[in-house]
Amino acid sequence: MNPSTSGLINASKDVQSNSSSGTKFPKNPVHKIVRTDSRDPVGRLHAYFQEKDIQCHEKSSDLSVVRSAIRQRRNPKETADLSSIQELLNDIDSNTHSGLLDIVKDCTYIGMADDVFALLQHSTRLYLVNVVNVSKELMYQQVIRRFAHFNAIQLSDPAPLPDLLLMALKEMDVDTQGDENDDPREKIAEMNTEFLKQKAEMLQEYFCIHIDQQGNLLKLPVVLDQYTPDMDCVPEFLLSLGNDVDWEDEKNCFQMIAAAIGNFYAAYPPLLPNPSGDGFQFYKKNKANSSNIQENEENQTNTENKVAEEDDVDHQLLAEADTAWAQREWTIQHVLFPSMRLFLKPPKAMATNGTFVQIAALEKLYKIFERC
Repeated sequence: MNPSTSGLINASKDVQSNSSSGTKFPKNPVHKIVRTDSRDPVGRLHAYFQEKDIQCHEKSSDLSVVRSAIRQRRNPKETADLSSIQELLNDIDSNTHSGLLDIVKDCTYIGMADDVFALLQHSTRLYLVNVVNVSKELMYQQVIRRFAHFNAIQLSDPAPLPDLLLMALKEMDVDTQGDENDDPREKIAEMNTEFLKQKAEMLQEYFCIHIDQQGNLLKLPVVLDQYTPDMDCVPEFLLSLGNDVDWEDEKNCFQMIAAAIGNFYAAYPPLLPNPSGDGFQFYKKNKANSSNIQENEENQTNTENKVAEEDDVDHQLLAEADTAWAQREWTIQHVLFPSMRLFLKPPKAMATNGTFVQIAALEKLYKIFERC
């Protein structure tokens, strides 16, 4: 035998013996192996779908910038020297659910299950999370923490409060038609405008809501970096400030204003229906006659039907809806949930009100498979 060959064989035997007799790495049971971690994008639904050429997907290159901005903009510890704010902060801490906090701090975003619920993975378990409820609570807590330390969103044009309040009042009275009943609503809008003008100094100093003496809204607060609220909800927000806030008690006042801001900034679904689901019917131009058209075109070929359906769609409105829904999902994945992991302290009520719902556990799935 060639001595060099025998040396290689002996060396390989030594390696095998060392590997077999050496220190063994601990192995987790199969049913406890986690598929992904909170920072690995491989486990997300987007990894299994072909990306569409939408403008919002081009923003993925800015992901590192967004996350660094979120981490740099930590919650300021120096709040205004007000006992009411300290009490509200203590209430948040004392009402935190420890189990949900562990889930939030180390979870993986999987994707949107529908218009409201997102899929999250924590350890070996899968959860449905109500995005609206979570974002509303996150925004509320951020308002309390950033009290009197906000940056500002400058509106491109001054927004007249009377017009905005009148819009909100009309939306509330959906059953009334015509303009003959506008006089009472206009008076209510004027009263709320004057009232908010009286509170403008406090709103600007503590919450960065800037209302000038002419009754125009000029600025809104930056509650979460890289996040802009839906401006279509401004009328409802202003009406809530005028009607739903207890301005007599300091603590209740600050809490209700923070709750109104949180409700305004929550990640609600866009007003336009989701075109990827049943909402696609909304974008057909002749909705009322769609059934008659289908009956009259039964004898046509499939290709002719497809061409007719394409021509019958409002493509401009459909493109606007696609952009709005894609932008919302991008914001939820890249801004809302990274911020949630950093800042949110889930209240105990979220464990029982359907905000967090466990839908699968790997341990139980393995037990089911073992029986098969």
